[in-house]
Amino acid sequence: MNALLELLNHPLLTHPLRHPLGYYQVVALLLLGLGLFGVIWRRSLVGMLVSVELMLNGAGLSIVAASQLTGADAAKGQLAALLVMGLAAAEATLVLAITLVVFRRFGNVESDQISELRG
Repeated sequence: MNALLELLNHPLLTHPLRHPLGYYQVVALLLLGLGLFGVIWRRSLVGMLVSVELMLNGAGLSIVAASQLTGADAAKGQLAALLVMGLAAAEATLVLAITLVVFRRFGNVESDQISELRG
């Protein structure tokens, strides 16, 4: 019982930002939040793409920071971050290609003005 009380009074549990990993996680969470805000409020497809890229960068930062500052294998964290970067590059390529097709078809890339669907 005393060991559990000592664990609950540990400085990392009472103030998580004393550990450097906490700062990285807060920045990653801010990037994720800014990206989510951009996806919800942006009207252009390119703006939405940039917002999704912010979200993916936040995920990559979180993975790398956790692997470097904990007992996890740093190489695995870097490989996971490379996977996230590869996904972001593939996503950017596809969305830009779709944006070009939408612009050629409708003459506009504003998401709220593109409402015509054909089957």
